[in-house]
Parts: sequence; C-alpha cells; structure tokens
Amino acid sequence: MTTSLHPDARDHLYAECARAISEAGAERESLFLARLALLLFEQVGDEARCRRALADALHALPVPSLSAAEILQTGD
Repeated sequence: MTTSLHPDARDHLYAECARAISEAGAERESLFLARLALLLFEQVGDEARCRRALADALHALPVPSLSAAEILQTGD
C-alpha cells in the first residue's frame, strides 16, 4: 500500500526537515539523517518498501547547485 502526502504537508515537512538538519550541524548531519531514516523505517514496517525508498532516494541524486549553496549560506 502506497500513501502520499498532501503537497502542503510535504512542503511543511521538507522545511522542518531542513531546519532539523541545520540544527544537527554539519558534523552530525549524517548521523541525524541515518537516525531519522531508521525511525521512519520502523513506522513503515516493511523491509522491501524501505529498501526501494533507499534505492529511489539514491537514484539520480543531484549534485548541489551553486545557487543552493548560496541560499544555505545566506539563510534565505
């Protein structure tokens, strides 16, 4: 069973996730993301779906653009 978030909820969660990553700091970013993923995997409760999500997230992962780096530095 696949469920989708309402676009507004997706945008809000994306912003909260970005803030949490910033709060974790550069040295703990990877640990935070791994812990978040594990907690969400527990909620999904289906190993195959979690593995597909990992593969989907890694597939065609974009290289950060210069404009994205500038936004992160200025906080806009």
